[in-house]
Amino acid sequence: MTNASVPETGLGDADDPAALTDGIHLVIEALRRNGVKNVYGVVGIPITDLARVAQASGMRYIGFRHESDAGHAAAAAGFLTKRPGICLTVSAPGFLNGLVALANATTNCFPMVQISGSSERHLVDLQRGDYEEMDQLAAAKPFVKAAYRVHRAEDIGRGVARAIRTAVSGRPGGVYLDIPAAVLGEVIDKEQGAASLWEVVDPAPRQLPEPAAVDRAIDLLAGAERPLVVLGKGAAYAQADDQIREFVETTGVPYLPMSMAKGLLPDDHPQSAATARSLALRRADVVMLVGARLNWLLGHGEAPQWDPSATFIQVDIAATEMDSNQPIAAPLVGDVASVMEALVERSKPGRIPAAQEWREELAARSAQNAVKMAKRLQAAKTAHPMKFLGALQAIRDVLGDHPRAYVVNEGANALDLARNTIGMRTPRHRLDSGTWGVMGIGMGYAIAAAVETGDPVVAIEGDSAFGFSGMEIEAVCRYNLPVVTVVLNNSGVYRGDEASTSADPAPTALKARHDLMIQAFGGKGYQATTPDEVATALREALASGAPALIDCVIDPSDGTESGNIAHLNPKGITVQRP
Repeated sequence: MTNASVPETGLGDADDPAALTDGIHLVIEALRRNGVKNVYGVVGIPITDLARVAQASGMRYIGFRHESDAGHAAAAAGFLTKRPGICLTVSAPGFLNGLVALANATTNCFPMVQISGSSERHLVDLQRGDYEEMDQLAAAKPFVKAAYRVHRAEDIGRGVARAIRTAVSGRPGGVYLDIPAAVLGEVIDKEQGAASLWEVVDPAPRQLPEPAAVDRAIDLLAGAERPLVVLGKGAAYAQADDQIREFVETTGVPYLPMSMAKGLLPDDHPQSAATARSLALRRADVVMLVGARLNWLLGHGEAPQWDPSATFIQVDIAATEMDSNQPIAAPLVGDVASVMEALVERSKPGRIPAAQEWREELAARSAQNAVKMAKRLQAAKTAHPMKFLGALQAIRDVLGDHPRAYVVNEGANALDLARNTIGMRTPRHRLDSGTWGVMGIGMGYAIAAAVETGDPVVAIEGDSAFGFSGMEIEAVCRYNLPVVTVVLNNSGVYRGDEASTSADPAPTALKARHDLMIQAFGGKGYQATTPDEVATALREALASGAPALIDCVIDPSDGTESGNIAHLNPKGITVQRP
């Protein structure tokens, strides 16, 4: 029996339906009261009616083909909105699929809540072999910010409230909420149920930095010869765009944006050190990290990537992040907006010098690198077969006429080369593989960007990366979303020209016509073999506002193994053909 026809009570065949409700309706009403408008998931036992009732209540439910993709969508929604993205999954295997995305959200500090149905505790704890039996709460705990289980329908409101507050407060992250099937079906008095729900008040309050800590940081910057600000995706998430811009521009300190922070200031801003990254990191003597962590993406703050004598300032909502890799001489604990406001206010008398010589040194290196890149791009324009850079500069030129378009990007070479080729001018309009370097985020992130904003999305995918979530182009077509997927197809993982040592294809070999794939779902497919064809197809697809996919045929020999992180890939002795 479905309850979708009676969203007010969920019990159309009860003696007095107006006086009763159930766990399913309480979950949806609890989410509604807390401003949730979109839910992502995969239906099945025991959460199918949750999706139906969500839709009937006015929420938008977006159904996926795989729970990981639904989870990635919820995570991206959290990043874009600063509200927890909600993912619904079934029990056991479905829960585990979603857990991959939930763990990735936690690692990337995106607020997300995964709500999963589960088996009954009296069966799970005695290991009686129930349908999809698993202790999901215990499985989730090591990978998330927090995990909760609801045992009674009257506690559903409390569980949702705790999950939402935990997901967005302090350092954002993923929260798991376990609701057994019996709780979803539990019937209670409607008034009692309504009284058990509430809206979370101020779940992510401002956290002001200590004035002495602000002065300490300003003193370090004032004494620097080669200061540098590194902007991370935490700075982008904070939506403190005006405060960050004011600090950078009033102090004159050069800045380096990490990939998802691109666009906080335009990539062609005169203080940007993005095109002189190696020099900036190697020479900077005082470095202020804003929503960025000294993890592997920044070489852990160690030589040879950094000056061994560099001094670090760090802006972070979590005090526990300080000193995780290097000594932090000036920890600034607080939310990014509050910290940047305090820095601007207390540095107004001109305490921080403009570092003109340092800026000129970086500008000179940027100009040299720009010349080198221009030569590579020019060579790629006429290369046949088409190179990555040929396709990417065509995409770049078209995107220049579509400033509202979001860019989703994943792969190895596709990620590294797109990041360096396609400039961003708008905050939070670039979403990519992030801290874990996870492949498969593409379609989930693209769908969330389209659903949450209504703006066009261009997903730039390596052919290998696209394979992880490619089936979700069916969801793109089903919901008629303005998503254009561009697959850089060099017929392989990293590259497609590796010779096989057996009768089977080489380990890195792939083979697909992705443009034909989307046609099966009702979308528009293009195959492009030249940069001009890429540009023509992308312009047409964006103008249509409809689902489309461009399969860009790339030279199989074009690509570097593991992209820019080949040094992390162990190499054995040369394998000989038997």
